[in-house]
Amino acid sequence: MTIDELRASLHEEVPPPSLPPLLKALWWDAKGNFDRAHEIAQDEEQGQEAAWVHAYLHRKERDHENAGYWYKRAHQPAPEGSSDEEWRQIATVLLHRHKG
Repeated sequence: MTIDELRASLHEEVPPPSLPPLLKALWWDAKGNFDRAHEIAQDEEQGQEAAWVHAYLHRKERDHENAGYWYKRAHQPAPEGSSDEEWRQIATVLLHRHKG
């Protein structure tokens, strides 16, 4: 799946079943469902990718202290750009890593 295909899937009511959980979290976030996105990120809490998605979600909700904690766990710097830019960056990385 490409980033454009992921974006196009946002017109659907549910994410594509083949999406890995963290990409589903980003999908739900893009649909405006923070709670569902956060729930998935928490369920996938092990690993730097999950921590990065978790950080992004808290940054987007303007909980900068909590986001900082998760960026540190993700070994990622807190971004300077918009949350839309960060969403795209994370989604691109996850899509690339989970090509199959």
